[in-house]
Amino acid sequence: MPPDPRVLVLNGPNLNLLGRREPAVYGTTTLADIEALSLAAAREHGLALDFRQSNHEGVLIDAVQEAGREMDAIVINAGGYTHTSVALRDALAAVGLPVVEVHLTNIHRREPYRRHSYVSEVADALICGAGPHGYALALAHAAMLLKKEGR
Repeated sequence: MPPDPRVLVLNGPNLNLLGRREPAVYGTTTLADIEALSLAAAREHGLALDFRQSNHEGVLIDAVQEAGREMDAIVINAGGYTHTSVALRDALAAVGLPVVEVHLTNIHRREPYRRHSYVSEVADALICGAGPHGYALALAHAAMLLKKEGR
């Protein structure tokens, strides 16, 4: 029996503050709650999960490059780097894995500078505005993409 497909769930800057950071915008769900939800969704879809968060762009890029050697897909909420990091976008493009971008809020209904995503340029799908449930949706989509590829 082949091993379960491996998915990196990567979270960018300030997402470690979920639950207390602008609860009127991001809600009261913590990143630990999202990790638990993601682990349950991964089990449901037969995926092995590596869940990470960093406030540092280089650490996120290193994680993407590592995923290119060790993982089968990436789910990413790049936080503020979504709108600023060409380097993170380039790393995602370089590894050649399926990428599902996720955001808790609908970035297209937010401030104008949040409406452009460098990640979307290389992502296979974008899920935004579904709150924490967006992570479960992203993992379901990643599982579908991997099944389609025969992984």
